[in-house]
Amino acid sequence: MKKIIVLFLSIYAQFAFAQNSEMSLVFIGDVMQHMPQIDAAYDSSSKTYNYDSCFVYVKPILQNADVAIANLEITLAGKPYSGYPQFSAPDALARGLKNAGINYLVTANNHSCDRGKSGIIRTIKVLDSLGIEHTGTFVDSLEREKKNVLLIEKNGIRVAIINYTYGTNGIPIPKPTVVNIIEKEKITNDVTKAKALRPDKIILVVHWGNEYERVPNAFQKDIAKFCFEQGADIVIGSHPHVLQQFEYTQRIDTLDDMKVKENIVVYSLGNYVSNQRDRYKDGGAMVKIVLQKNLLGQTKIKEQGYFLTWVNKAFVNGKNQYYILPASQFENTVGKLDATALEKLKLFTEDSRSLFKEHNKSFTEYKFDFVKNEWRLE
Repeated sequence: MKKIIVLFLSIYAQFAFAQNSEMSLVFIGDVMQHMPQIDAAYDSSSKTYNYDSCFVYVKPILQNADVAIANLEITLAGKPYSGYPQFSAPDALARGLKNAGINYLVTANNHSCDRGKSGIIRTIKVLDSLGIEHTGTFVDSLEREKKNVLLIEKNGIRVAIINYTYGTNGIPIPKPTVVNIIEKEKITNDVTKAKALRPDKIILVVHWGNEYERVPNAFQKDIAKFCFEQGADIVIGSHPHVLQQFEYTQRIDTLDDMKVKENIVVYSLGNYVSNQRDRYKDGGAMVKIVLQKNLLGQTKIKEQGYFLTWVNKAFVNGKNQYYILPASQFENTVGKLDATALEKLKLFTEDSRSLFKEHNKSFTEYKFDFVKNEWRLE
């Protein structure tokens, strides 16, 4: 009888997942604006800025996702605009992100305080005015209490997103504004509050690690492990400006009746767009995670993979332009890129795939099928 019951439950669970709902999430790395990028976005005839062309090649991927979320590693502090070391980009960048399909942003990073209190507040106001939901920085502690856990619901699936940074480049966080800093006690409290909202998955987006290092350091590994122990399901990292490994694992959750729990850690998504042109720094990846919920209310990770992206800096109509390219669609084509750009793109993909082959765990690449005109997970 016991075997019959177990068999029945197994068959029913399979049926339940066949009658499922799904949510697709795409996570995007560092969105940066150095002065050459700001100059490239300027239209001297209209005296306005526009970023739509920057995202034109990745827009189909972004708009096909239920949730697309990026790390906004600049402030929208108004004029004078500036690049490194204290960033302030035109508001048009946020409009360009939204037009491309990026509908959520995290704002806690080492450049959050680049323009002080007014920069933090104005960035928040601009995003609010555009209807872009966000978390990570707040005008005061009351707003943090209300908005720290960004709850997103699509297709009957709920995810909670919380965002932290390791620091703010030594710039004190101006009161009363708040920037979420990585602190274990804070993470524990925040995850507990997130659990009370009964999400299907809890996702922490963290700004951490050593710049330009292609493997995670001990701090990253310790924090990821700690986040999972507190009840987080997915940890997404940024800051190193180069790619680091992605891992899907399963573990026994001692806090939840010894159930098998799925975890994903993305140590670094690299640069999504910047003016950094050196090897390893001129690209990144978009990570896609598909969640599936069955009739029993159980939510699992159906698939996980990545799109390699590379930034092409091209001279067009008398000035430089920046285009984020899905690498798989451009690396084997003729005539779309000049010889120098194609060589750099191929070097980036070779480096990235070599790194991931050595270090990734159960994470593979989405590649474009030109015959079927669709992306497929390898």
